[in-house]
Amino acid sequence: MSSMAATDRGSGEMVSGPEQRTQLADLIRTRRAELGESLDVFSARAVDPVSGVRVTRGWIYRLERGERITPPVYEELAALQAAARLPIERLQDAAGQQFHGVDPVRSGTGESVAYVRKLDSLPPDQRDRLLSLIDSLVPPPPSGDR
Repeated sequence: MSSMAATDRGSGEMVSGPEQRTQLADLIRTRRAELGESLDVFSARAVDPVSGVRVTRGWIYRLERGERITPPVYEELAALQAAARLPIERLQDAAGQQFHGVDPVRSGTGESVAYVRKLDSLPPDQRDRLLSLIDSLVPPPPSGDR
């Protein structure tokens, strides 16, 4: 089980994201406030239901305060997902931005990213029908404006 220590797993040195990015920290802090939960309540639920990996209260505290922490691995993001009740993709995108400087292509909110990812599981004919529906609600811009 991971305790999400504040040191790099390999070197023992304190680490944080490039340019002190805060995307995951902001997402978790905001979501916890939306849920109206204390750090204790939130962290108690931060357990990956598959692996049993737990994210500690101290790690979440340091994350939210912008202190240097070890970047989370997938199971730790899944534990945060259980507590935050958000799509894992939103947590992965935010962690990628904060710790690795990876800026995903976004066309709007985190929900829109989750919807776009679901499109990959649709057969081509259903994707075409969905695009037609979307175009009927929000017409695409003229071809010269793209």
